[in-house]
Order: sequence, then C-alpha cells, then structure tokens
Amino acid sequence: MAEQLPNPKTDRVRALLASGELILMPCCYDGISARLIEQAGFDLTFLSGFAASVSRIGAPDVGLMSYGEVLDQARNVLEAIEIPMMVDGDTGYGNPMNVERTVEGFARAGCAGVMIEDQVAPKRCGHIAGKAVVDREEAFDRIRAAVAARGRADILIKARTDARRDHGLSEAIARAQTFAELGADLIFVEEPFDRDEMRAICREVPAPTSANMLEGGQTPILPPRELADLGFAVAAYPLACMSAAMNAMIQVLSDLREGRDHTAGLMPFADLRRTVGFEQYYAAEARYLKP
Repeated sequence: MAEQLPNPKTDRVRALLASGELILMPCCYDGISARLIEQAGFDLTFLSGFAASVSRIGAPDVGLMSYGEVLDQARNVLEAIEIPMMVDGDTGYGNPMNVERTVEGFARAGCAGVMIEDQVAPKRCGHIAGKAVVDREEAFDRIRAAVAARGRADILIKARTDARRDHGLSEAIARAQTFAELGADLIFVEEPFDRDEMRAICREVPAPTSANMLEGGQTPILPPRELADLGFAVAAYPLACMSAAMNAMIQVLSDLREGRDHTAGLMPFADLRRTVGFEQYYAAEARYLKP
C-alpha cells in the first residue's frame, strides 16, 4: 500500500481541536474573503458550498456546482492563504467510489478537511425546504468511503446529517453516533431547533461537534461562550462574510444609481492595496529589478 500523503494543515486543525477551546470558523467563498478571514486573526476557515455557489456561478446552493468546479474553487482559495481550510464536499458527488475520489482529491489539493453529508443528491441548503436524506446504510457507506480515502491522503472528515427536520432529533443523533464510530473526526448535526437540542447533540455524540451559526436559519445564534459551554468544538459562520459583502454592494450600487455620494462606506484605496498584497508583491518584485 502506498504511504499516506501527509497534510501539515490537517495536523494544525487536529491541534486546535485537541486544545479544547472553541474554534471560530468564519466561512469563505473566494480568495479575498479567505484572506480577510486570515488577516482578522482566525485560525481556520471553511469553503462554504452555499457561498461558493453564489460567488462562482451566481446561483443558489441546490447541487448545481460540480465536483470539478468546487475543487477548482478550493485550489484558488488555498493559494491566497496560509491558515487551514476545510471544504464542503456535499454528498460526495455519487456512489462510495465517487466519495473516495472526492475526499482524496480535496486532500491532495491541500484542504485540511472535507464535509460529507447524508442528503439525497442533488442536495439543498440545510435551512430551506425540499431537502431529504438517504437511508442509514447509504449514509454510513459515504462515511466509510471517506474514511478509507483518508487512509491514502490525510484529511479530516466532517460528517453531516440533515435528518433532524424530517426524521427527528433521535434519528439525527443516531446517525451522528455511527458516523463517529466509523471514524469521522468532526460531527455536524444540521438544524437543531433550540438550546436543549444543541446540548443533547454535544452530550450524546462521542466526537467533536460543530455548530452552524446561519443567521436567519432554524438554529438559534448564540455567542461563542455559550456555544463552548454547550460543548461544541467548532462554530461555523457560513454566510456572515458573504451577506455583509452583498449588503454593502447593494448599498453602493443604489447610491450610484440614485446619484448619492457612494464613497462614505468604501475602504480607502491605500487600505485596499495593502489588504490585497500590493506591498508584498512590490517587495518581492524588487529582487529582480536592475539597479
């Protein structure tokens, strides 16, 4: 058997999880959003499937993005940052063999982790109507395949279940428990409806758990300290950056259209240049310029 491909970024996330501190994980969707997250001092980000679909193809998160498109987006983002990034692998894009290829491909690209979920393909955003999950055995086979692929190229497996809405919390927790037993590193039960359900997930799942802080969704938005007290290991913010950016763009475009001063909310040009890295580029370029 070939030696496992190492991944230093995965080791960094394992160390964060081992610390016992809540990991705040704002989600990115492109290179500049990821770079801003890194510059703000966060230790981990996640390429949100919802946000990546909106950013890349201007379409909702309803399974329209292909594996190749998400992989390409992940590679582009990884080139912009040094912190670890996890990625949304949706349903794995097919049968268990597709799941293996998906997981190994993201690992070889440099992703620190990949999320695989139990929705029926094509999947949907976890907080909108119309989603459904596959049966238990198909869900478990996806995680078995993900774990098998991790044996060839190191990457964290984040296993997600969306069973809560249509099948109840007990079914969701039962699936999550089996995901952990199969070797998933991080467990995500989507859409707990209140604090009691969130507490039960953390108490009954024998693995680190992730909370999804989707503003406007079904799950209450709690402060980090309360999430830590409930027992969560990771708090993901899938749309905070994209929602803020879209809101700001709508405002500036409205100001332009109506002839109002649109400059008040803009980042100063000098700050923009610094943020995207012009100074670093010019410093590197100077090594090659003739005296």
